[in-house]
Amino acid sequence: MAVDPKGADLKRLLAEDPGGPVVMLNLLRFAPDGRALYQEYARRVEETFLPRYGGEVLYSGSGDSPLVAEEGQAWDAVLLVRYPSREAFSRMVSDPEYQEVTGLRTRALREAVLQPLVEGV
Repeated sequence: MAVDPKGADLKRLLAEDPGGPVVMLNLLRFAPDGRALYQEYARRVEETFLPRYGGEVLYSGSGDSPLVAEEGQAWDAVLLVRYPSREAFSRMVSDPEYQEVTGLRTRALREAVLQPLVEGV
């Protein structure tokens, strides 16, 4: 299962850019003992990279028992992270310094969904 965006994913993200800020929905399922690794990754990202690229965590929480979901659709954690633009997000994940810490995220996760949200229904 893919847990990290690839170059083609980032190109598509930018090509579909409606402009303006973007909120990234993160649905996370941890590998065994992955929560501690992810917490270290999150600490480093929040201290260094989010301020550098104008991002902010809007919400971070652990998943509870799903109320409405198919079997196997429960998530261990959910995050909402706002960036000033899709381009800012793309620059952050392409930053060589960020690349040094993203391995923590990769090892921490068994499965992930990273979905840009567009305002409105």
